[in-house]
Amino acid sequence: MKFWSFVRWLVPLVLVLAGALRAAEPTDTPRPATPAAPDYLEQVVDQSLAAFDLRPSGNSFAHHAISLVLLLIALLARRIVTRLFFPALRRLAARTETTLDDKMFPALEGPAAALVVIFGLFSALRVLKLPAAADHYLGAGSQVAFSLVVFWGLWRAFAALLDHLDEVARERSLGVAAFMPWIRKTLLTGFVVVAALLTFQSLGFDVKAVLAGLGIGGLAFALAAQDTLANIFGAIVVAVDQPYTVGETVRIGANVGVVEDIGLRSTRIRLLDKSLMVIPNKTVAADTITNLSRFTGRRVEQVLGLTYASRPEQLEDLVPAIRALLEGRPEVDPKTVQVGFRDFSASSLDVWLAYEARDPDFRCALQLRQEVNLALLRLVQARGLAFAYPTQTLDVAGPVLDRFAARPAPAR
Repeated sequence: MKFWSFVRWLVPLVLVLAGALRAAEPTDTPRPATPAAPDYLEQVVDQSLAAFDLRPSGNSFAHHAISLVLLLIALLARRIVTRLFFPALRRLAARTETTLDDKMFPALEGPAAALVVIFGLFSALRVLKLPAAADHYLGAGSQVAFSLVVFWGLWRAFAALLDHLDEVARERSLGVAAFMPWIRKTLLTGFVVVAALLTFQSLGFDVKAVLAGLGIGGLAFALAAQDTLANIFGAIVVAVDQPYTVGETVRIGANVGVVEDIGLRSTRIRLLDKSLMVIPNKTVAADTITNLSRFTGRRVEQVLGLTYASRPEQLEDLVPAIRALLEGRPEVDPKTVQVGFRDFSASSLDVWLAYEARDPDFRCALQLRQEVNLALLRLVQARGLAFAYPTQTLDVAGPVLDRFAARPAPAR
């Protein structure tokens, strides 16, 4: 029902448009030069008319009938494209593993249907021989219409591709996912600008002058917005290099916190005291970044300070016991275990040990360290050893000390 309503609305409009264009100027007026694409369409129509032994000049009943038939064929072809061709493509895309074709075919359906209708509409108008000026404007209009439909299809296909890349980036938790909306808008805006410039150039406008003006304006804009552009380039560096993502704990300079948002101008970090710090992206790109969420393991180094009353045989028994303790823990990588009696310090005998936890999670590493420390405490106490603490021994000698030592203690 909608199809025939559309036909009843479009056919009188085309006939009225053709009559108005034909009456705009006498037919003996010289025809101005038309763009290459409309001339090609006109040649195809003229050759088709010659095949049916119809003169390419003048408008007879046959010309009007052929024009109407071409228009009806275009509308029928549009119905076939939208009701048969693209539904079949969507069913075929549903069988594939990728979701790109599921987005691409619906995006191209509208431009393809519009291209069929526009081709049939301008072919029908080309069958009717119009005045030179009207024919010139018709050629320019057809070129603009074809360009817009083609660019529309490319724009929708490009947008579908960017949506698919955005979906893939979010599924894989890539750092560029936070910038995909901005990247999508920027690329689509650039595509529209290029399409408009190409369309104007095809109509004979001087696009070079427009580009020169854009270059001067861009230079002035760049000088006025240096900090903004520096932050934007910093955001691009973060998106490409991906030193951190949202939710990770990082150290930027002397500040440690969790990344809450990565914007186009700045990065927001929630510090350990729960305050919010906003860092410009140009500062982030130029500063040293330590990602505390990407540990491959947790290395622990400790020094056990024992008293000087410890005997050599006690230390000889303690060192292998500590090594066996660490190597026997499943959470510890045995290849990284190192234990040895290392130093004679000022007030202690130092036993040095080092190991690496397999799990990089901070809570798991802290729990492991607590269990290992308790086990070390038991090992030291079981061997009769004691931990040293800073002490000093003062030896006093001389006549003054002897005089105080010989003096009898006062009676109470």
